[in-house]
Amino acid sequence: MKRFKPYTKWLIGVIFIVFLLPSLKDSVYFLPYMGFWSVLLFVYIFINWFIQKTKIRKLVKENLKAELAMLKSQVNPHFFFNTLNNLYGLSVEKSDDAPSIILKLSDVMRYTIYEGEKERVLLSSEIKCLEDYIELNRIRHKKLDVTFEHAQIDNNIKIAPLTFLILLENAFKHGVEKLAKGAYIKLKLIATDDHITFIIENNHDPSGHAEAGGIGLNNLEKRLMLLYPEKHNLKITNETDVFKARLDIEI
Repeated sequence: MKRFKPYTKWLIGVIFIVFLLPSLKDSVYFLPYMGFWSVLLFVYIFINWFIQKTKIRKLVKENLKAELAMLKSQVNPHFFFNTLNNLYGLSVEKSDDAPSIILKLSDVMRYTIYEGEKERVLLSSEIKCLEDYIELNRIRHKKLDVTFEHAQIDNNIKIAPLTFLILLENAFKHGVEKLAKGAYIKLKLIATDDHITFIIENNHDPSGHAEAGGIGLNNLEKRLMLLYPEKHNLKITNETDVFKARLDIEI
């Protein structure tokens, strides 16, 4: 048997009350009757409101999780593609550094696959991932000037995984890869109990000025909106030959 639609239930209730009221208006039971139905109607409205609100919240949460999972799935292939390209170059050159880069790649893959699925990870682990990624690229780019400044990090501080990796990837892809010499990347991370600031700066070929950024940064902005709504600020400055990004996050 088909269930009554919500408006059908309301209609039956109204008809019942309307037809019954005339017979009760002169009765001593009129006020108790009206009081009972008023309370019952209020409880019914409240329960329905609560159920609908709970369903909406659950649906929104599921949609956010699905969208975040999709964005995460876009990060890993992009990262591995770039790193495997580096490894291929070393293999062609038959470089002695190939075993080292394979080991580093294994560490980074393990982190992105297992830690990347968590909602929050230790900030110190995220820093280690950045350092490993830098080393992966430093092996290939011998003359690359990379500095990473950060103080001792409290082990209790946590952050969403792979938050800074996209900015670092962007610096290599649109900076180092397209400069024949003089390429540099400067990273700085400042963390307190309730705030994290990450700053990255790199130079790039002026002729490729319009390319700096792209899908990676759009991905990052969407992830930040989902993970840190109204608790983050990403400021990007793209000058003639210098790209700079500053990300502030309240934790």
